[in-house]
Amino acid sequence: MVFDGEAASSLVKELRVSFSSGKTRSYEWRISQVKALLKMMAEREDEIVDALRSDLAKPPLETVVYEIGMFKNSCELVLRELKQWMTPEKAKTSITTFPSSAEIIPEPLGVVLVISAWNYPFLLSLDPVVGAIAAGNAVVLKPSEIAPASSSLLAKLLGEYLDNSSIRVVEGAVDETTALLQQKWDKIFYTGNGKVGRIVMAAAAKHLTPVVLELGGKSPTVVDSNVYLEVAARRIISGKWGCNNGQACISPDYLITTKEFAPKLVDALKTELENCFGKNPIESNDLSRIVNSNHFARLLKFLDDDKVSGKIVYGGEKDESKFLLTVIEEAKGDESLMVDPPELKRYEAWLMARQKPSGNFTSEATNLVASKIGELVEKNTQGTIVFEGRDDILTVALGINEHPGRIRTAPRGVGFKKFYGKSSRSTLGGVSQDDLLAHLQALEQKMNIDFQHKLQKHLQQQRTELQQQMQKEMQEERAQIQQGMKLLQ
Repeated sequence: MVFDGEAASSLVKELRVSFSSGKTRSYEWRISQVKALLKMMAEREDEIVDALRSDLAKPPLETVVYEIGMFKNSCELVLRELKQWMTPEKAKTSITTFPSSAEIIPEPLGVVLVISAWNYPFLLSLDPVVGAIAAGNAVVLKPSEIAPASSSLLAKLLGEYLDNSSIRVVEGAVDETTALLQQKWDKIFYTGNGKVGRIVMAAAAKHLTPVVLELGGKSPTVVDSNVYLEVAARRIISGKWGCNNGQACISPDYLITTKEFAPKLVDALKTELENCFGKNPIESNDLSRIVNSNHFARLLKFLDDDKVSGKIVYGGEKDESKFLLTVIEEAKGDESLMVDPPELKRYEAWLMARQKPSGNFTSEATNLVASKIGELVEKNTQGTIVFEGRDDILTVALGINEHPGRIRTAPRGVGFKKFYGKSSRSTLGGVSQDDLLAHLQALEQKMNIDFQHKLQKHLQQQRTELQQQMQKEMQEERAQIQQGMKLLQ
């Protein structure tokens, strides 16, 4: 059956009827769907592992941790917090409206479209979906055709476990996506690259549909010369190759260090790469493969660049679907790979002229370099920033990222909301940023009240214990006095 504009229009109409009935608004419906998703992940874990093995050769442990485990956390958060999220919040009123009162009532947007990515096909599909459900919306998921086994399994499982009158999956490629984008949605959520993001924005603009773009970018890592070199190398390797073989928008893309320290860092990376993946990493079962031949050819073209090919200091070998882990030294910033110059001052000017990092800005640095990076951060729009000094532990897992995706041409401060955890429900529900700020202030106030309550309770308990101890001592003294008086008599 061909899925064209007519089929897409019919689908949206069906979901609008379902949404208009009001059933997706109820707490019970939302909770039942989230519980069904948790049940699905538990009962069909083996099938999910197999699908990701087929699409990306993802190791089972990586699938369980980054695709299944992290999504379960999102579901459990919804189950734990949804009732509070749905509760109306008191709003301040001015003296001119006295004696009236006001409140903010969270409400769903309606029928939303989620277009997901191929690199984490389950997590990046289901996290926005569970956010849409938690907000009380009807939702259509369009998984990526680049991960066909995962796309097919998502369509099958969501059809079996969820309410199909309000939640649907549409498989396909460009034609199907185009048909969907021609429709009037109440919100569109897209995860992917900027090129397609612009197409999504243009289509949404025709209907004045609000859009969330979660886009890829380049994520730098600054390494100072005064660090624990082995630890820094392991962290870089874990972030770059330990998560989907670098096919992640928040994995470290390039390193910034001093010219003198670069050889030591390269040697440490070589040593730790072999420690992690063996003498011949290309044969390791702990590395995902490049997703398809087109992406493989694109990477191959990068390495064939005359500005790059002579600067490969480790790796570069390949088979039909994998590259040997590759380290390139002394790049100048004008190569197709978009790697960086080695000096922080030069990097500042270079960064300001390029796309903002949408992922983690990771620093293995001393306090001096960290302070310079702090100055740089004030002048540029970054994603999550992780400072890792000599005695610190890795505090952020490269799996959850709370940055707002941004478009290169967007003015400073104009971006799109983050979507993990509660933000997913807020992004796909009718709650403004001012509402979120009010919620955070209320939460802070509640925490202060809770702390004061606990402190008062603790002090009261200590006071009670002290009174009991004093009473006991007084009784003992009274008994001794009475006994002494008896002896005197």
